Amino acid sequence: MLVAITRPVSASLAQCELTHLLREPIDVARASQQHEAYEAALGSLGVKVVRAAAVPELPDAVFVEDMAIVLDEVAIMTRPGAASRRPEVPGVADVLQKYRPLVWMKEPATLDGGDVLRIGKTIYVGESSRTNREGIHQLGELAKHAGDYRVVPILLRGCLHLKSAVTQIADNLVLVNPDWLSSDLLPDIEPLEIDPTEPYAANALRIGETLIYPSHFPRTHERLLKRGLRVRTVDCGELAKAEGAVTCCSILFDSSR
Repeated sequence: MLVAITRPVSASLAQCELTHLLREPIDVARASQQHEAYEAALGSLGVKVVRAAAVPELPDAVFVEDMAIVLDEVAIMTRPGAASRRPEVPGVADVLQKYRPLVWMKEPATLDGGDVLRIGKTIYVGESSRTNREGIHQLGELAKHAGDYRVVPILLRGCLHLKSAVTQIADNLVLVNPDWLSSDLLPDIEPLEIDPTEPYAANALRIGETLIYPSHFPRTHERLLKRGLRVRTVDCGELAKAEGAVTCCSILFDSSR
């Protein structure tokens, strides 16, 4: 069974970390409604949603993806690049330990889960303002010890995380913003480019044969439909003001492995 770990929106969301966006007012009540609709979309696709405990004092806690990399064998607990986010990790670990043995990254490594894109046994990792070379090195060592994984570093430009620039949308297909990532960095995988007027549109969450996708990128949505992909849109506009996206709000894994 697919499991998605989520966490409620914090009352302090408006004090979130921002790197590439200007701060603007966030309607926290609306953000919570959007997040609940996102969880409902996951559930409607057969995913078991498991909530980590709320931490209202930690603004970015809803973006649980950054706290862990879940492989078939272990869960690798990260050390987030923003120091203010490191207190988020233990609460996620409390949930994950029920499903996987835990291993931990150590100082001076920094790594956000949003910088990690796993396709089969290859783990692409963005070197970003949140993920440093030591973080990539430690992830490589931990993953290699866990199983037959290959870690491929990718240097990013102009965006927060690797998954801001590229996500997997089918077995051999990725959605990519070519201004932020050269598609030739992912050889043998076909790229589908976003509409250039929607720079943040490359983030989609694949659940089986369906994509959960933000409703505020209609032009890229049309490209996905023309490609024959099944898309379930969700409204996540308030979370987007906090540099959040659809992959950020869950840690997805197969609980049978």
